[in-house]
Amino acid sequence: MPHYIALIHKDADSCYGVSFPDVPGVFTAGDTIDEAIGKAAEVLAFAAEDWSDLDGKDFPAPRTIDELRSDPAFQDLAADAVVAAVPFRAAVEAVA
Repeated sequence: MPHYIALIHKDADSCYGVSFPDVPGVFTAGDTIDEAIGKAAEVLAFAAEDWSDLDGKDFPAPRTIDELRSDPAFQDLAADAVVAAVPFRAAVEAVA
């Protein structure tokens, strides 16, 4: 099962926010870190269902953590984030 790397951020007086460097525009949040991570898997699957219909492109393939760590943009985004691997439960054919 593929995994997507997620970045989890929390500011004072806010929820835990989750974003995916490989899937721009897809994000979620939760009151606890466990809730946020649980919702992350759901939002990935939901986004993949209609991605090609909305964007006209295949759902982005996940990069490995090593590939991401060599990306300066990821380094900046991850500087103050918790980094987590979120399982991708959608159909395998949705991943390019």
